[in-house]
Amino acid sequence: MTLKPLADRVVVKLVEVEETTKSGIILATSAKEKPQIAEIIAVGPGGMVDGKEVKMYVKPGDKVITSKYSGTEVKLDKEEYNIVRQSDILAIVED
Repeated sequence: MTLKPLADRVVVKLVEVEETTKSGIILATSAKEKPQIAEIIAVGPGGMVDGKEVKMYVKPGDKVITSKYSGTEVKLDKEEYNIVRQSDILAIVED
């Protein structure tokens, strides 16, 4: 089964980021805030959304930063994804 987003929506998968405090303690996932860095899995076609033309600027494989607590969480084949609007993406992370 695959997810195919519609309009200006984007399917993202949150990226696990290991976080270490200044003293060298590795924080468990439950002790951290919700991660904001995600990898784009699929992108909708864009087009007319709410009477305005929307061009999609992201593509599958991009790493992005999303707004905290944005989108809809979806579980498919034991994997967790978020479906967000492109406008909820704050930046593309470049290496």
